[in-house]
Amino acid sequence: MLKVLRPAMTRALTPLGRVLARAGVTPNMITVVGTLGVVASALALYPAGQLWWGSVLITVFVLFDLLDGVLARQTGRTGPFGAFLDSTMDRLADAAIFSGLLLYFVSREEDLLAGLSLFCLVGGALVSYARARAEGLGMTCTVGLAERAERLVVILVAAGFSGLGVPYILAAGLWLLSAASAVTVAQRFAAVYRQAVPPKISDRAEER
Repeated sequence: MLKVLRPAMTRALTPLGRVLARAGVTPNMITVVGTLGVVASALALYPAGQLWWGSVLITVFVLFDLLDGVLARQTGRTGPFGAFLDSTMDRLADAAIFSGLLLYFVSREEDLLAGLSLFCLVGGALVSYARARAEGLGMTCTVGLAERAERLVVILVAAGFSGLGVPYILAAGLWLLSAASAVTVAQRFAAVYRQAVPPKISDRAEER
C-alpha cells in the first residue's frame, strides 16, 4: 500500500545519500545506527510514558531504513550480507517498539493492551518469517494486508497521538494491527499452499 510513496522518499533522500557516500559512510553503518536508535528510543521513552517523543524519534530512525538503500546504490555496495543485515535489524527494531509498549502497559496494569502488544510483536514476526521461509523454498509470498511499512505507520501514529492526549487511539491501533497481522499471516499461508500443493488431476481436467 505504501510502496507508491517509496520512490518519492528515495528521491528526497538521494542528496543526503551522496553526501554520506563522499564521507565514507557505508550502508551497513546506517542500518546499524538506525536500528540502535529505534531500540534506544522505544525502550527508553515508551515505558516512561513518553509516547509522543518516542514515536517522533523512532520515525526519524526508521527513515534510516530507506537511507541505507539509497546509500547502497550510491556506493555500489549491494549484496546478500547487506540484505541479511537489513532484514535482521528490522526484526530487532520491531521487537523493541512493541516491547516498549508492552512495558508501558504493564506498568499501568493494562493487561489487555499489554497482551495485544505481545500479539502484534509475534504476528509481525510471523508475517516476515512466512515470506522469508517461502522465498527460501523458491516460492513468492508478497501478498498481505499489512506489511512492515503499514504496521509501523499504524503503531507510530497511534502511539504518537495517544501521547498528545487523543483517547482510545492507541487501543484502536493495536486492535486494528492485531487483526491486520492475523489476516496477513492467513493470506500468506494460503498463497504458499496454492504454490506448494499441486491441483488434483480432476481439477486440471476441468480447467481444460
